[in-house]
Amino acid sequence: MIKIGILGDIGSGKSYIANSFGYPVFNADNEVSKIYKKDKKIFIKLNKKLPKYIKSFPVDKKEISNAILKNKNNLKKIIAIVHKEIKKKMKLFLKKNENKKIVILDIPLLLENKINTKKDILIFVESNKTEIIKRLAKRANFNHNLLSKFKKIQLAPSYKKKKSHFIIRNDFTKKSVKKDIKKILNKINK
Repeated sequence: MIKIGILGDIGSGKSYIANSFGYPVFNADNEVSKIYKKDKKIFIKLNKKLPKYIKSFPVDKKEISNAILKNKNNLKKIIAIVHKEIKKKMKLFLKKNENKKIVILDIPLLLENKINTKKDILIFVESNKTEIIKRLAKRANFNHNLLSKFKKIQLAPSYKKKKSHFIIRNDFTKKSVKKDIKKILNKINK
């Protein structure tokens, strides 16, 4: 099984690119949302660490955002709790898809949390900065302060780009993305 890790800046279109490959995708952000909605054990752990902020189940993303904005250490506490569960879910995903030729890992902190292995193929999604800001501003829960807190815990995009085997230039049009993906898959499948 070939594992492809998708890297890039927040809002660069990593999930769109991941889904465009046509192979099973492990989307960590979606898994985190499910955990907040359905996992009472995670709520109890979060409530224990951050009782002033995390008060209700299912976990309200506004409570999470508020905790992060009030104290930068809260983000580290949340990640420490949620990350273990995400790793378990990823292992289940890999086991379930072990007979697939390729799987895609759409995990925002892939390198930061050392989730990838040396054999994994890394693809960096490069997008225009002004286009990213425009797209992020359209998100319902967009908060500039929250964005900068998340950026502080991530490795620089230039570092991720350097570590990548391939670069996809996401101009947010299907045609160019499909073309780049086809080229990459041809090289991988040789």
